Amino acid sequence: MTEPRDDDDSVEYRVTAEGVEKAFGDNKVLKGVSFKVARGTATAIIGPSGSGKTTLLRTLNALDRADAGVIRVDDVEIDFATPTPKPEVRRFQSRSGFVFQGHNLFPHKTVLQNVIEGPVIVQKRPRDEAVADAVELLDQVGLKEKQDQYPFQLSGGQQQRVGIARALALKPKLVLFDEPTSALDPELVGEVLSVIKDLAVEGWTMVVVTHEIQFAKQVSNQVLFTDGGVILEKGTPAEVIGNPKEDRTRQFLERILNPL
Repeated sequence: MTEPRDDDDSVEYRVTAEGVEKAFGDNKVLKGVSFKVARGTATAIIGPSGSGKTTLLRTLNALDRADAGVIRVDDVEIDFATPTPKPEVRRFQSRSGFVFQGHNLFPHKTVLQNVIEGPVIVQKRPRDEAVADAVELLDQVGLKEKQDQYPFQLSGGQQQRVGIARALALKPKLVLFDEPTSALDPELVGEVLSVIKDLAVEGWTMVVVTHEIQFAKQVSNQVLFTDGGVILEKGTPAEVIGNPKEDRTRQFLERILNPL
């Protein structure tokens, strides 16, 4: 897969982040991060624990509000150095769907009820329309027959697939995945990664924080390697994973791909 050049005027960018900064107390987690994501492409964010991957992802949905920097998602742009009215923040957040590490499903609601919650309650869409879309999405992730079950009746992989359907039900312009397989038993990882691969083929715009390097290599158009709150290297999977320029990237990949 090829990565559009950042200076290519012919490319429609779904995400543009410039100079993004975020600190928690004295801990500066993001230090002026900038990158772009082209429409219909998948970007993988890789790096060691504590490098700022998840915080960067959460700033793209304002789950963690950046301290500074400008982020544009689809047609909504926010300068985080200045106060932003709550309605504009909600518009910004509505452009993306978020898939969490730990599913975050409502335990007292069925699979179908979990998926239609956002469209009906937040987006005020007609229930019949939301249900029809939800059933189609559950079929897409292989869980149509589980729609009347509750989360506790599902495996971890099935719960995560419901989480993906729930994010897609909002019809977002951007889908954000935060380590979608990190909470799963090894034998369940493949079923979730397979769904994400299918979404990439369908042309969803995605940003995925992952430690699954081979998955990032196979699925993404662009790979960002983060360390110490900055993007040390970015490019195609062939460039960043296959032939990294930075010593720190090579060290990280060596440890991940060739563990003792």
